[in-house]
Amino acid sequence: MQYFKPSDPFFVGDCMPFFHQGEFRLYYLLDENHHQSLGGLGGHQWAHASSTDLVNWDHHPLAIPITHDWEGSICTGSVFHHQGTYYGYYATRMPDRKQHLSLATSTDGIKFEKVQPNPLASPIQGYDPHHYRDPVVFCDGGVFHMLVTAKLTNYPVEDRGGCLAHLMSNDLQNWEVVDPFFVPGELTVPECPDYFEWSGWYYLIFSTFGVAHYRVSKNPFGPWETPAIDTFDGPVARVLKTAEFSGNRRLGVAFLGTRQDNKDDGRLQYAGHAVFREIIQYPDGSLGTRFPLEMIPKTGEMLDLPFRPLTSATFKQEDRIYLAARQGLEVGMLTDVPENVRITMQIVPKSNSESFGLRLKGSGNFESGYLLRLSPYERSVDLNGQSILNVEGLDHSCRLEVVLRDDIIDVCVDDRRCLVNRCPGLSGNRLFFFCRNGQVIFQDLQVSPLSSN
Repeated sequence: MQYFKPSDPFFVGDCMPFFHQGEFRLYYLLDENHHQSLGGLGGHQWAHASSTDLVNWDHHPLAIPITHDWEGSICTGSVFHHQGTYYGYYATRMPDRKQHLSLATSTDGIKFEKVQPNPLASPIQGYDPHHYRDPVVFCDGGVFHMLVTAKLTNYPVEDRGGCLAHLMSNDLQNWEVVDPFFVPGELTVPECPDYFEWSGWYYLIFSTFGVAHYRVSKNPFGPWETPAIDTFDGPVARVLKTAEFSGNRRLGVAFLGTRQDNKDDGRLQYAGHAVFREIIQYPDGSLGTRFPLEMIPKTGEMLDLPFRPLTSATFKQEDRIYLAARQGLEVGMLTDVPENVRITMQIVPKSNSESFGLRLKGSGNFESGYLLRLSPYERSVDLNGQSILNVEGLDHSCRLEVVLRDDIIDVCVDDRRCLVNRCPGLSGNRLFFFCRNGQVIFQDLQVSPLSSN
């Protein structure tokens, strides 16, 4: 399921992972036409796949389909289990583009039946009727709480009233609106919220402009603190939501939008492929990400590829590549690299190295390719214009893992930070290693083709 996409003409939209009794379920919006179906309403329906081991997956019939003419889209929501019943909360987008909350229930998590009244709840006065979606439910002290993407119409700061509305219930069907749960003060609404407790910490996730951010607290209702690094990935991994997994683990799932006109500079369109992350929790409550071990693509045997230095202070010895760019740029390259490949290595920089990294899908003598640049001074990792910041430890030895799958380039730095990009334009077969104004060793290098299955 890593990098999964349904058969054409469909794509994976917003992802809604859920875990119960050893089974990990991925509900997701089945998209066609990049949100333009039904006159731009979306025309989405809930699709569903499940697994107990993250390796073998079952694909089920649509969990919540469109069944009425007035349902312009079955929008994002969440699943909550209580006393043998699965509650699927979602938003319905109407032909007038107003949004309402709906509910479907199931006894097996596979076949859901819509509950009357439908819609279940609508925005009350003081809330924008065009922003009322993405419900997520949790229980605290025997009371059920629902967080909803919403927008206050009378907020004192102009156009900053995007919030998470807060509803409460004793029976999961009758809901009362109380004061907003969270008002971030952004220029957009906080979308696709997620809420969970993990080892004594409470987490609130929401997305702005598609990028998931998180807040942390020792109390279930805040106050919410912003960590130094409050994101999980770069801007291409969209609206990540999480679910627990066996062994006190937690997984996040996002979608990777396709690029318009299949060009590197094309805007990211809605929906594409699914991407999974394992969430890492640190003692101070902060979070990181890495590739889930079970979902790393299978590979063939490691390749022994020809290496050629392009500059005078670059050489290869066994599985180590040395670059000594005391002033300027040093470059070496491997040739005949497969299009779909997994690359792993340990990077050992000397102190005071400005930047180093790889150029992927390269051609010529460093003429073209997708630059993966690690910058210890800037504490940043950049992949063809997409970046993650506040990356600590780049001036020390770190492990680098890269997966190239068709036009997806997925990177994990030291099993703690991830960055993915969609790069459809180039298809060169050269892998460049570079260092600028510093010295670095690339060692324990392994280049292995992805298995066809």
